[in-house]
Amino acid sequence: MARTIATTTRVGLEELLDFARTRHDVVLTTFRRDGSLQSSPVTGGVAGSGGQARFVISTYPDRAKAVNLRRDPRASLVVLSKGFGNEWVQVDGTAEVIDGEDAVEPLVEYFRCISGEHPDWDEYRQAMRDQGKSLISITPTRWGPIATGGFPARLA
Repeated sequence: MARTIATTTRVGLEELLDFARTRHDVVLTTFRRDGSLQSSPVTGGVAGSGGQARFVISTYPDRAKAVNLRRDPRASLVVLSKGFGNEWVQVDGTAEVIDGEDAVEPLVEYFRCISGEHPDWDEYRQAMRDQGKSLISITPTRWGPIATGGFPARLA
């Protein structure tokens, strides 16, 4: 039986963004007050392009991830493909948490990244206000290669 060999593909920013735009299963890691890690499975998207691109995640202002990022803006994401063992990439960056009325239009952009067009944008905007939603915006500063799991090539 042939073994699956692990792969790593180094990519530039545009290739990273192209990879991430179609993958919305993300694990976000932030730092607690004591310096320990706090990880959350989230739905993420990529908004903007080129040097203006950022990873976006919807949340509530009192969630641990938002509280942690307000105190320490360092964030790390693992962008996953469907199915365990398929391609993934780790992305590190600097986060901003956007709240209240300032979050409404960025949340519209978030929705478009994940799901496309909404049938009633006024209704969506009001729902975001009513729910008190916030948006986490992460500017990528470094990323690893796009990788797959498997055996090291030396064991092929």
